[in-house]
This record gives sequence, C-alpha cells and structure tokens, in this order.
Amino acid sequence: MTKNNPNSGFKSLLEILLVSTRLGFTSFGGPTAHLGYFYEEYVRRRKWLDEKSYADLVALAQFLPGPASSQVGIGIGVMRAGILGGVVSFLGFTLPSVVALILFAILLTEFEINHVGWIHGLKIVAVVVVAHAIMGMAKKLTPDLKRKAIALFALITTLIWQTAFTQVGVILIAALMGFLLFKHQQEKEEVRSFFPIAKSVSIISLLLFFALLFLLPIIKEVTGSDWIAMFDSFYRSGSLVFGGGHVVLPLLEQELVPTGWMSEETFLAGYGAAQAVPGPLFTFAAYLGAVLNGWQGGLLATIAIFLPAFLLIIGTLPFWDQLRNNRKIKGAIMGVNAAVVGILISAFYHPIWTSSILSPGDFAFAAILYSMLVYWKLPPWIVVLTGVIGGLLMSLI
Repeated sequence: MTKNNPNSGFKSLLEILLVSTRLGFTSFGGPTAHLGYFYEEYVRRRKWLDEKSYADLVALAQFLPGPASSQVGIGIGVMRAGILGGVVSFLGFTLPSVVALILFAILLTEFEINHVGWIHGLKIVAVVVVAHAIMGMAKKLTPDLKRKAIALFALITTLIWQTAFTQVGVILIAALMGFLLFKHQQEKEEVRSFFPIAKSVSIISLLLFFALLFLLPIIKEVTGSDWIAMFDSFYRSGSLVFGGGHVVLPLLEQELVPTGWMSEETFLAGYGAAQAVPGPLFTFAAYLGAVLNGWQGGLLATIAIFLPAFLLIIGTLPFWDQLRNNRKIKGAIMGVNAAVVGILISAFYHPIWTSSILSPGDFAFAAILYSMLVYWKLPPWIVVLTGVIGGLLMSLI
C-alpha cells in the first residue's frame, strides 16, 4: 500500500517533475542502477511509497515488455499524482538523454563525421556493454538446463533467420515452452497490493496498445507515409522487448539496417553514445529518429518506442495480482526471459561483434574497456570517453 493519497495538483506535479528530472540527469549505469536510484529517492528519502509497494511495482515492470526502469518511474508518478503524474515523471527522467542524443545525431549528420576513428571506438564500447549485459542476464535468467536449452534454441533460430518476425516467433514459442515446462513449479505465498488505477482506464489503455500494434502496419501500407512507417517500426520494437533495454538492439537493427534506412556503422555509433548519457537506454531511439528525420524524427521515435511501455503499465496495474499469482503465467514468462538471452547473444555476434572487432588490436582494446567496466567498476561515461579517445588513437596508427 502506498503511503500517500494520489494528488494531481500543480504542486505535486511540479515536485515529481523536479525530482524525476534530477534523476534523469544523474542516473547512469543501466536499468538495475536506475532502480537503485529510485529506491533511494522515492522509498528511503521521500517515502512516497513503502518497500513492498515498490517491490510490487518493480516485479510488474519486469513482467511486462519494455524498459523496466522507465515503467517503474511512470508507475511511481501515477501512484503519486494519477495519470498526469506518470506523464510528468516520464518526461523528467527521459528528456535529458533524449536531448543529448538528438544533438549528437545532428552533429554526426550535419558535419558528416560518420567514418572517423572515434566512431569505431564507440562501436567497441557497444561490444563491451552488451557482453556485460549478457553475462548478467544469463546468470539470472538461465540458471537451469531447461532454460539454457530455450536460450540455445533462440540463439540458433535468430542467427539462421535474421528477421524481426523470427524474433517475435521465438518469443511466442519460448512462452509456450515455459508454460509446458514450468507449470508444475512450487507456488510461493500469494501477494496482494493496491494500485490507484480504475479498471476501465486500464482496459482502454490495453485496447489502444493492441490496436496500434496491429493497425499501424496496415495504415503504413495504405498511406505510404515514411513518418508512419518510422512510428510503426519504433512502436513495434518497444512493444516486443522483454528483458531490458539492451534487447531493443536486435529489434531496431532489423527494422532499420536491412531496409537501408541507415548503415550498421551509424547505428552502432549511436548505441555506443547512448552508454555515455544518463537515463533509460531506450532513448537510443531519439538518436536513430534524429539521424533519419532531424529533431522532429528524434521526438517522434522517442514517443513511439516509449508509448507501449506507458500503455502497458497503466493497463496492467489493477490486474497485476491475478497475473503474478498464476503459476502458468509465471512459467511462460520464465521461458520468454530465457529466450531473451539467446536473442541478445545472437545480436552480440551480428551485427555488434562482426562489424566492430576487426583486428587483434580491437579485441585487446575491448578487453581493456571490459575490465574498466566490470572489474574496476568505473562509471560508464569514463568507459565511453576512453573508447572515443582509443578509437581516435588507433585510427592514427
């Protein structure tokens, strides 16, 4: 139960905006770190909700596709000040990195600096970051042989058939495998919580989520509009990402690179740059949209990729107790999470590894950056800066 009554007044909204914006400027380190920052700020310091309510909200965000930390931030805003509070919380946490990445994309395209050495350094940073993410996720999400087998199935399938439809099919098959393999698992004690969202509002949000998912491709074909095509690509990617921000990489890559919208080099350079900014990794979409259609494209891509997360968190809050206490649903989610590991390993090999590690020197430099990030625990922005400088120096040798 939250320790506050939702209050949508201007003062409450302004407070949410100020706090979330400060977090948006300072929250480095990825979704796990973001959840730690949220806990310190919202639970321990401000006591906007108690520990159990926070844990419930985190569990829901992990259950849903989309960026977990952003969904938790949206949920906290909703619980504090209603739907508008969720919007304000999202804007504060997201806009700092969106603005930074749009500016980076504009500089990259305006000055035609796509092929200099520091871009290659950013691509090697991407190798390091995804490798680190895979190690952590594999340990957590594939602890037994059954889930390792699901991950292997996902890896082989997505390597052989590299399409976005393959990834969706793999996720659906993995859900069925998890349902069958883990439906007899031991149940823990049921948990209950309260979320201040009317079920009618939630149903409308869920209907809108599915309507956009299925209708946008049709509207794209009928109109032939590049803007609708772009919105559709980013919305679909945001709707199908299970397992955290890094998993959006293969989905977006399949949407943008094979279609000729941008080169792998430009794509991975932005992914490397996204590691240097605070806030959610999904703001990588702002960079991609800006490369395609300027700052307007950056804003549209950002809205498109985050909209599913917003609709889903609003749509499922009142129904969360029923979902998480259903052991068959739990089993399906276990299967999906295992498949995510395999999909991410596939993306790690291609396009990340194959287009970034081109020489023994690249491999050695990647090992140094990995050690800085994982063993020496240096902040991500230092690793990115080292990657940029190292890429420049290597290009001069």
